Amino acid sequence: MDLFKSWLVETPIAHRGLHDEQFPENSISAFKNAIKHGYVIELDVQMLSDGTVVVFHDESLSRMTGNDGYLKFLTKQDLPMLKLSGGKETIPTLEEVLETVAGQTPIIIEVKNNSKVGELEQKVIDLLYKYNGEVAVASFNPMVLAYFKQHAPSILRGQLAGYLKNIKMKFITRWGMKRMILTKKLAAADFIMYEAKTLPNRFVRKFKKLPLIAWTVKSQEEYLKVVKYCDNVVFEGFEPKI
Repeated sequence: MDLFKSWLVETPIAHRGLHDEQFPENSISAFKNAIKHGYVIELDVQMLSDGTVVVFHDESLSRMTGNDGYLKFLTKQDLPMLKLSGGKETIPTLEEVLETVAGQTPIIIEVKNNSKVGELEQKVIDLLYKYNGEVAVASFNPMVLAYFKQHAPSILRGQLAGYLKNIKMKFITRWGMKRMILTKKLAAADFIMYEAKTLPNRFVRKFKKLPLIAWTVKSQEEYLKVVKYCDNVVFEGFEPKI
């Protein structure tokens, strides 16, 4: 493996930061907790209506803030009014997270974009070009990765994929994601992130030269089952005993 990719497989990856009841997912405190315990950080980014890039997983606000509505309709000015999981923390911007992490541990940024590709991706690129630290981007959407390939080829790209049986989507979309049909041609991925409970399978074997990261492992028992088939794991709800 190239040295510049080695961090992808050296240390387990904390899903949305090292979070629990005290530290909400995708929060500054969860990222600080991951740094404290020496883990790589995985996080999600989306864009608000005013173009601000924020770190948040869901489209809806309800699960993480208890408020009605959707993230995409917010502006940066709305963020102080929304508290994560009933605590005092608010939804962080990507810029704030990068300033907090400041190269102390690597970051994998999942770019969540199922619509027109370009604006969100370019804003992420602009922020990352000013960032001094190990970083990669990942997405289920190969067109997102293709944009990074064209406009920021030096940023590592990871193809997210899986069987995704519990997610509502068109059959052809699920079929393509499962098989990573467009990954080689469009995305030219540097690594693969595949659904842990479906490993091993024939769809990842054609990418055997690329690092394989299993997501999301939720127990030590599951970790021990899947680690023999992958190079690293994204985990939550426990800390892997290697």
